[in-house]
Amino acid sequence: MEDEHRPILILYYSPSCPFSRKVLDFIESQKLEIPLKNIEEDPNSSEELLHLGGKSQVPCLFIDGKPLYESQDIIDWLSEKKDLLK
Repeated sequence: MEDEHRPILILYYSPSCPFSRKVLDFIESQKLEIPLKNIEEDPNSSEELLHLGGKSQVPCLFIDGKPLYESQDIIDWLSEKKDLLK
């Protein structure tokens, strides 16, 4: 079995979105360091999200360039990979 590499992650979020808050709270509770892009404060981030992911839905976690939507799916993925991410 191949060694898993540490994936390149970026989380697009909106502070006013309860689903984004759920993911951010999980990240904080696990003490994970993941680059964040606030689509409310940075209009370029909103455009990037739409261009790269095909929709403007947040939260969206890009994992090695591939989008993962849905807060619980993101939390489940992070939970499964948390040892790799620390």
